[in-house]
Amino acid sequence: MPKVPRSGVVVDRRHFLRSAGLIAAAAASAGHVFAGENIVMPFLNGQRQLVKYPQKRPLIRLTTRPPQLETPFSVFNEGVITPNDAFFVRYHLANIPLSIDSETFRVEVKGSVETPLSLSLADLKKMEAVELVGVLQCSGNSRGFSQPRVGGGQLGNGAMGNAKWRGVRLKDILEKAKLKPTAKQVAFNGLDKAPLDKTPDFVKALDVDHALDGEVMLAYEMNGEALPMLNGYPLRLIVPGYFGTYWVKHVNEITVMDEVLNNFWMNPAYRIPDNGCGFVEAGTTPAKTTPIKRYNVRSFITNVTDGAMVKTGEPLRLKGIAFDGGYGIREVLISTDGARSWVPAKLGNDLGKYSFREWEASFTPSRPGKVELKVRAVNRVGESQPLEALWNPPGYMRNVVETVNILSA
Repeated sequence: MPKVPRSGVVVDRRHFLRSAGLIAAAAASAGHVFAGENIVMPFLNGQRQLVKYPQKRPLIRLTTRPPQLETPFSVFNEGVITPNDAFFVRYHLANIPLSIDSETFRVEVKGSVETPLSLSLADLKKMEAVELVGVLQCSGNSRGFSQPRVGGGQLGNGAMGNAKWRGVRLKDILEKAKLKPTAKQVAFNGLDKAPLDKTPDFVKALDVDHALDGEVMLAYEMNGEALPMLNGYPLRLIVPGYFGTYWVKHVNEITVMDEVLNNFWMNPAYRIPDNGCGFVEAGTTPAKTTPIKRYNVRSFITNVTDGAMVKTGEPLRLKGIAFDGGYGIREVLISTDGARSWVPAKLGNDLGKYSFREWEASFTPSRPGKVELKVRAVNRVGESQPLEALWNPPGYMRNVVETVNILSA
């Protein structure tokens, strides 16, 4: 497959199908897409295969059609920026674009506007460019750990990634189109389509004030290169601090609406308990729901795996990442005694309030035996993580204090 140039992509349809196995016939015969390694995720029915798709290193396959690929957790120890070839993939509809001509591609801006627009990539690149480092996290990241178990893709902790996004402010585009005073929401559609007429098209919406906040953007570059095909080439909506359901890929249609969008993907899908925290007693049903929105606080140890053997009396370096929905990380705390006491870790460079924040610490086991390493982040408004996992019916927003068990000898 040819290398993706910064200005565009040329993907041969037959080659993409042959390499990715995106349809059933291809999947049945394309043994070469497998990287040859099976892995077991740390929850029930966690058997997975590492597979190789175009523009991607081997990733953890959850489904084939549509492709859902999880980032192996070890990638997050490579650096604060998640490489494009390791970035997770999530689609809702099976008919995804396999070939897009960057010269003829257009994004239409229509609906409740004074000046409808039809913008090419070249038009967008003439506008003022902005950059932002931000985390993209799937709403169902870590769902596989839910107890009791819930429906949906049983994901580990790898349906997230941190990238430098470059593009144009949505605000600048909407101001160019001149929204009418009656506008309430802005809806976004992409080039992926459903295989059946009765399947709802994947369309998401933001309130007008949010769409005009100056941070929401349409990105055409990811980590200094054109977006990978499977991550939304040539144009992706970036909604900093908000769960990935809003980050529509292959955006080709923006519709300004005078009413609130009430389609399947806004209601009943992607909703959480409307009770101020987003969780309910395990196994129960909330009385009311509301659309999922911002990330809660999360942190992870990335360089030590569960079950690792370490030497008593020798310093053990710990490192990891933390993030939240846009307030920024104030501190990261480490416990080695069952959460009875906590010590601060050293924070790494601040790449922005929407980015992963690296941290590091040191711990010296004083005696042989099992040690529980726990990590807990606190953001700049004092929000932190619970010691016990919270629960909701869709398995969203898991942010329990993570524990890595090691054995000192």
